[in-house]
Amino acid sequence: MSQPQQQPGWGAQPQRAPQPQPPKKSKTGKTLGFGCLGVFAVIVVIGVIGAAAGGDGDDGAKGTKAATANDKPESGEAKKDRPAQDKASQAEQFKACVAKGGSASEKAAAKHVTKVSGADKNNDVLDAAEVFTDFTGGIAGPHAPQGKLIASAFGSCYDSQNGLVTVYDKSGEILSNGNY
Repeated sequence: MSQPQQQPGWGAQPQRAPQPQPPKKSKTGKTLGFGCLGVFAVIVVIGVIGAAAGGDGDDGAKGTKAATANDKPESGEAKKDRPAQDKASQAEQFKACVAKGGSASEKAAAKHVTKVSGADKNNDVLDAAEVFTDFTGGIAGPHAPQGKLIASAFGSCYDSQNGLVTVYDKSGEILSNGNY
């Protein structure tokens, strides 16, 4: 007696023909890609070293002259000859800018600025300025709106392609930040 052929279902596994193995991939493309990447990395490293060693072509005379002039303390007369803008701190310069062109609420918020740093360094790559205030409470505190006003006023006074200003409270917590 022959057994009846089982229908595919719960217990039966249909028999399948074994599948052929796929052909092996060649690794020449991968090897060539990593080889080119290595050559590119070497060229970049040589370029960076060349740029650092090349300098600006001044033969160092300009840097030496500036270093010797900055080593001497300024006399009283030399201090008087500097422009008034150099004498004012960055915080005073910022407050003066806001007083000149800011709104009434920006002027009121700017009165709480105690220190500004990084406003004088602009390279348009990643400019990061910091504004310190006498406010309290951090980003979730009651003075966060004033921090936003200060960041906005900073953006009106200073210009950068890719600048970020961060406003801090008196304990060093972030009040706000913004682009400028």
